[in-house]
Amino acid sequence: MMATRTQSRSSSSRSSNRTGSGENRSSNQNQSAFSWGDSAGPLLGAAITGAAIGFAANFGRKALIQGREASLGDWDEILTAEHDEALALFDKMLATDQTQTFKRKMLLMKLCHALDKHAHEEEMVVYPALRKEDQAGDADHLESEHGYIKTFIFELNEMGTDAPNWLEKVRDFRQLVSEHAHMEEEQVFPKFKQSMTQEENARITSLVNRDGFWMA
Repeated sequence: MMATRTQSRSSSSRSSNRTGSGENRSSNQNQSAFSWGDSAGPLLGAAITGAAIGFAANFGRKALIQGREASLGDWDEILTAEHDEALALFDKMLATDQTQTFKRKMLLMKLCHALDKHAHEEEMVVYPALRKEDQAGDADHLESEHGYIKTFIFELNEMGTDAPNWLEKVRDFRQLVSEHAHMEEEQVFPKFKQSMTQEENARITSLVNRDGFWMA
């Protein structure tokens, strides 16, 4: 009789284990291979928090940069300050030697970003406004020069910062940008601004700041 009860309990235990194993297998089978699992909550929360912090930091950086520029005054004063910033970067590049390849790369990267932001503001706001005021000739000429500026950037990136003629290329590039800036600051912008009402001037300034913020 003892043996019978022991065998019964053993059989019952094996039956329970099989049932539990079957349930576990069923649960595992029902769980998708692409499911996050129980530990996904904290990981997903951390990822979202990290992304939010990164976005806020980038937003703050943009606000700081464009806020500083906006404090300079009207749209033409903002663009003139950006010309000066670009020319200062050129001068730093021209002060390097062939051994300073990393410094040249960093300066070229900063210059590309500054010129890209500046060109976007002009091509999306100022030049269309010039065309609207029957100054399409000036707008077309200035925008065509932006194409040559992009060609210089491409060539500098292709040739490498240790190339023997790198400084010569940078010097030619600076000359083009300097002449372009001089035409805008001394001829085109003053004539355009004189034709504006205060409301139009404020509108162009607002648009330049808006586009500058997103490109900063």
